[in-house]
Amino acid sequence: MTKPVLGILTLYLNNSKKLEERPVYEKMISEGRKIGLSVFVFTPQDVEDNEGKIHALIFDPDAKKWSRRWVRFPNVIYDRCRIQRSERFQQLLAFRKRYSHLQFLNRPLRNKWTVYRTLSKVAAFRPHLPLTRAYQSSDEVAQMLKKFPTVYLKPINGTGGRGILRIDRSSDGNLLLQGRNHSRSIVQPRNISRGSLSSALGNWDMHGDSYIVQQGLDIKLPNGRIHDYRMLVQKNGSGAWEVTGCAGRVGPLRSITSNLHGGGVATSMNSLLRQWIGNEASIASVRETAETFGINVAHHLEATYGALCELALDLAIDRKGKVWLIEVNPKPSREVFKQAGELEVYRNAIVRPIEYAMWFYRQKKEVRNQRSETSENVEMLNRRQLVELISEYSQSSGRLYARY
Repeated sequence: MTKPVLGILTLYLNNSKKLEERPVYEKMISEGRKIGLSVFVFTPQDVEDNEGKIHALIFDPDAKKWSRRWVRFPNVIYDRCRIQRSERFQQLLAFRKRYSHLQFLNRPLRNKWTVYRTLSKVAAFRPHLPLTRAYQSSDEVAQMLKKFPTVYLKPINGTGGRGILRIDRSSDGNLLLQGRNHSRSIVQPRNISRGSLSSALGNWDMHGDSYIVQQGLDIKLPNGRIHDYRMLVQKNGSGAWEVTGCAGRVGPLRSITSNLHGGGVATSMNSLLRQWIGNEASIASVRETAETFGINVAHHLEATYGALCELALDLAIDRKGKVWLIEVNPKPSREVFKQAGELEVYRNAIVRPIEYAMWFYRQKKEVRNQRSETSENVEMLNRRQLVELISEYSQSSGRLYARY
């Protein structure tokens, strides 16, 4: 019997043929083999449209070597492509459009602003969402600073802390600007007057992106470092949403973000909450609230935007133990759990998309079989009805002939 096939869709790094998550893909391919799922990796550049074939990257777990092989399109596609400014990303958009009829485990999620507006329509979610506005001019920032001592300016499609600016309102009325440029480098903090805000924002390199303005939260540890939490919500081998794990992240000194790529470090959620909240009963309550919230968000976003198989929720927890959603990432990394020393969670984070892909394939196959069986039954019924009709017609014709 032919094995079902999963294709992991990704993009090459820069202008090379290198893969960003190669070690993770190796583990996924190995896990796929264990459950009878054949897995390969490919990019839109590897697709031969006219031939209907893919020059795929194949990994041999025994030899621990990669090779190339021409293959047919997979039964299911697992899209791992993140937004980027490149010709490669334009090729991805063309691929998604041309092959939209194929079976995808996950479809693209919208940008930060659209996701915020979607979630803010749900009454149960609103208390967990920092106030967010679309950035049009410095007026939005000035208005937000009247309400909150800290606001963030973020690109709506940014990842890894790129291009984020933090603005703090001082007691003397002046403003402190801190941030990271689009290369993730920390920008030298500087103080400005309120009257200089418009010119300062005009000089901020937005890289041609659209931005949002978001309420800042008090998540600075006693040592002055920013911290937050990365929760991974995935579908399991039974097709159900489940929280795989949640780990803490602590940013480097003078950083306005906690992202690992920007120098942040990972730690267990409980150890970080003990520093932040202390009370074990409160910690258990916070975790339960966060996990329920994460599952509900995943259900709602999938119902709104289509098929999803995993999401990362970046959460902030304030001093009172209230859970806040900073942003949602549909193409999450898993390394935070490895760095936090939670190796079982890390393994589950890798295995679950593979187990879900197998479940997904079997469900689709069962539906196809049922449709085929229904079609055959209908055809048999139609044939039987036709035979009965002909027989009835023949009998009636015979009776009619006998009368004459």
